[in-house]
Amino acid sequence: MAQPGPTGLRSSSYIAESQTMEQRATIPFWRDVRVIAILSQIAFVLIVAALAGFLYANLSTAMRQRGLAAGFGYLRLESGFEIGEGLIPYRPSDTYGRAFLVGLLNTLLVSGVGIVLATILGVIVGVARLSTNWLVNRLAAVYIEIIRNTPLLVQLIFIYFGVFYQLPPIAQTLEFPGFIYANQRGVFVPRPIASPTFLPWLAFLAAGIVIAIVLWKFSPRLFKSSSMLAPVLVAVAAALLIPALGWMLVGAPPLTAEIPIRERFNFQGGLVLSSEFNAVLAGLVLYTAGFIAEVVRGGIQAIQRGQIEAANALGLSSAQILRLVIFPQAMRVIVPPLTSQYLNLAKNSSLAVAIGFPDLFSVNQTIANQTGAPVPAIAMVMATYLLMSLFTSLVMNIYNRSVQILEK
Repeated sequence: MAQPGPTGLRSSSYIAESQTMEQRATIPFWRDVRVIAILSQIAFVLIVAALAGFLYANLSTAMRQRGLAAGFGYLRLESGFEIGEGLIPYRPSDTYGRAFLVGLLNTLLVSGVGIVLATILGVIVGVARLSTNWLVNRLAAVYIEIIRNTPLLVQLIFIYFGVFYQLPPIAQTLEFPGFIYANQRGVFVPRPIASPTFLPWLAFLAAGIVIAIVLWKFSPRLFKSSSMLAPVLVAVAAALLIPALGWMLVGAPPLTAEIPIRERFNFQGGLVLSSEFNAVLAGLVLYTAGFIAEVVRGGIQAIQRGQIEAANALGLSSAQILRLVIFPQAMRVIVPPLTSQYLNLAKNSSLAVAIGFPDLFSVNQTIANQTGAPVPAIAMVMATYLLMSLFTSLVMNIYNRSVQILEK
């Protein structure tokens, strides 16, 4: 029997497609699978919207019957309560909206600083956990096990009442070098004050950092040296000397320091880091660093042993292997779970209410109690934390894509 050639195959395919199109044309639209799929999705969306509208109407009716506010007009009313500390000026005569902003900025401050410090401490502890030195390894292991297996709230209360609350009173203030003082009211440090020459000097600082990065990348080729010491020295020299030169050229000092002055009952001037802020920051950093350390350890151990053996064969030192071989490859494993730890740190900052730090949740709780608008207030807090988490995830996802290995 003769086999169909290429022309016969094309003809058969064309005939099959024609028959399929004819069959689809004869099927009523209410029996078409594609139409049914689209209609079912539209129906599902309408059901969800109707259910949400029913719940909102029910909630609004219940709130009106109980005299509770359903809108956000209360944000324009006078707050009438004090806030212990904040990054912007605040008085009780300001609005609830400004009070909310004060709490938000406090949360962003403790979260931002906490993420940086927790990352540094977590990386150090994670590397120490893999150290061949028995004492360093055991100390890191004990720290991780204690931190990871005790609740954060318990740690916060212990740090606040067991450490910072036990500092001496003002009359017996502890003095440290650099005009740093510590007592039960907090830690007092010099406050940096920018002068009119600060912005010109900032340009020198940025230039020094950029030049240091460029020299770090290209100095081995310029000096034709295989040693890593030369690039380090050149980069550090550029990062220090160029800002120092700018400091002398701009005229007046770009930054001055306001020294805290000890008086009879309190300190005047300087920057005050309250005991509540210090306790929250220390608790978040210590707790999150324990989890970051395990993330770093897992990322390092995910590197194939042959990579390290090859680096040793090339004569690289332990520090060079860690910086040039291990961490660049481990980052693609570390970054995704590290993002989760950053999100947890920001959300865990709401536990600051337990020790009286005026964060976003604490301030908003006071607003809800005074205005009789708990639902809008809680909705604002949830939306704010959601936006913070989404922004953090966006930044970390962008960085994660930059460290991923592209496979062909």
